[in-house]
Amino acid sequence: MSPSYRRIETDTTFPTQLWWVALIVAAGLALAACGKANGDSAGKDKDAKDEVAAIPVEVAATRRAEMAAVYSGTAPIESERKAFVMPKVKGEIRQVLADEGQRVREGQVLARLDGDQLRLEVALAAATMRKLERDYARNLELQQKGLVSATALDNLKYELEAATASWELARLQLSYTDIRSPINGTVTQRLDVVKVGNTVTPVGGVIESADSALFVVEDLDTLILRVNVPERELAKLEVGQIAELGLDAVPGQTFTGKIALISPYVDAATATFGVRIRVTDAGKLLRPGMFARVAIVYERKSDALQIPRTALLDDDGPPKVFIVQAGKAAERTVQLGLSNGAWVEVVSGLKDGEQVVVVGQGAVKPGAAVRIVNAPARPAARIQPAVAAG
Repeated sequence: MSPSYRRIETDTTFPTQLWWVALIVAAGLALAACGKANGDSAGKDKDAKDEVAAIPVEVAATRRAEMAAVYSGTAPIESERKAFVMPKVKGEIRQVLADEGQRVREGQVLARLDGDQLRLEVALAAATMRKLERDYARNLELQQKGLVSATALDNLKYELEAATASWELARLQLSYTDIRSPINGTVTQRLDVVKVGNTVTPVGGVIESADSALFVVEDLDTLILRVNVPERELAKLEVGQIAELGLDAVPGQTFTGKIALISPYVDAATATFGVRIRVTDAGKLLRPGMFARVAIVYERKSDALQIPRTALLDDDGPPKVFIVQAGKAAERTVQLGLSNGAWVEVVSGLKDGEQVVVVGQGAVKPGAAVRIVNAPARPAARIQPAVAAG
């Protein structure tokens, strides 16, 4: 009898299934980890793209401050009372009694000429006059007795009157040897020829230049400026309006004046009219000949809404600006009023506290994301001289 064998079969199904399950789970976890990593990376890339897309800009907040509308010009300072002192008779200078910088009063002698010939002429005229006075008195007595005709007496009377006038004229000519100041003021110029021993001669015609005057006397307390203003500004200016003066010769100080006269005549060649400004507070610092910058205030606003001029876009058409709202740029059309060069008044289109783009607006489009790179501050209100914005 042959031995019997029983076949023993090993069941390997269950361990194999577990292995496949573990492999699938591991693969799933790996895929999940990769997906998470990829998702985080995509989110970071999206945020980075959004951050790069925001355009960096600088902004400034609107402000309210006083602003004055002015017309600006330049003019030299002059004396309102200025005299060119000329010799009225020919003569040799015997004395010089005044020099530049000296204050003089009206009628004070500045120089004295020799008057020898004129004194002789006075003496001759006086002798002639006395002879005629005697002749007239004697003929008057004779005429009363009927010995001299009325016609002869009248002729003698006319001769006496002519001799008297000649005597007075000779005396007047002699008085001109004393060269006097016609006004109160200060001697600002003395011609080099004004020296003892030099002979001076009167010049015919109207004297309008210091080049031919022996002395120039000016009243330094009455200073004016003559400004030529374009005709388009005529309706804006009035007598009495304030003018602010700035001078390089007196840095850091501002002087004031008032419009004293507005010429009714417009020069057709230059399309300008003359405005005379009288300085009201020279403060002993201003002198004739100094050059001044003039700002005539013709309008003033105490609480003008203002933005920097750099906020305006360089586009054709009405003025526009960009404002920042919730990180986006929004375009606004604005109406401008006064301007002082650096700041302009906004009449409409903006509100208090709104932020306008002042740097970087060239790369900005309406609705674009922007990133503010400065800390805008609202400066304190202060007076701003201005001109009308065009």
